[in-house]
Amino acid sequence: MVQTLALYEKKILSDEEFPIQLFRNRSRQKGPYFDLHWHEHIELHYVVSGHTTIKLEQDEILAHQGDLVVANSNILHEGFCDGTPMETLVAIFDMADFSRELADKNIIFQPLVPNDPEIIRIMKTVYDELLRQEIGGRLVCKGCLLQLVAYLVRHYAQEMLGQEDSLRRMKKLERLNIVYQYIERNYSSPISNRELADLIHVSEGRFSHLFKESAGMAPLQYINKVRLEKAANLLKRGDYTVAEVAAAVGFSDYNHFGRLFRRTFGCTPVKARKNSRII
Repeated sequence: MVQTLALYEKKILSDEEFPIQLFRNRSRQKGPYFDLHWHEHIELHYVVSGHTTIKLEQDEILAHQGDLVVANSNILHEGFCDGTPMETLVAIFDMADFSRELADKNIIFQPLVPNDPEIIRIMKTVYDELLRQEIGGRLVCKGCLLQLVAYLVRHYAQEMLGQEDSLRRMKKLERLNIVYQYIERNYSSPISNRELADLIHVSEGRFSHLFKESAGMAPLQYINKVRLEKAANLLKRGDYTVAEVAAAVGFSDYNHFGRLFRRTFGCTPVKARKNSRII
């Protein structure tokens, strides 16, 4: 089943009157502030303040205040903060809950909508209502988001997928999620491209192409990314030495671990262990 796979995020929006997940994301720590995942829903990220990088499969999108990033359905996405304060307003919904007609068209929206005055007006209203939490606020938010979807359809629809193309995209994600799940379970051990390719019954060359197309990086880069994130969590706890952490997450070369860690988090593992707030 798809929902058992590691990066699939099951969305249950059971409120028929307000079938939207609406919340704020705030961060000032360098690194990911939401993890790599995918789902069938559309996910909108409006930058309220600061700037953020949102990765949509192989594309990294730098969005500033007033910009809107659209994670279309069945797309791997992940958000990063560079260490400066930022805030986004996030809305997640199933197009079918808004319009069956539009849902059947399988619309793919432009991934970055920069500084559109109409979108800024709509999202400011939604943001203010979310903060005030007054009676009738959810109704206002729903109305605004319906306006937003109609506006995006008219001005920022990139393409319309046929049913066959939509199924193909989902099938590719299902196959690769077997790989992501395997990495999540075995990151502390040596993992080869051949080993991963065998999981989905393709050649090593074909696997490398599919993986990079999906994740935006080579398999080894992704494996090291997972290892470094696990290492950062262990270092924050302070229960282990840096050498013990490096070995626990699968790095046999301590110096290589240190170089990658510093390149990723901007500090040495020793400093991160002493002060967990810097990562």
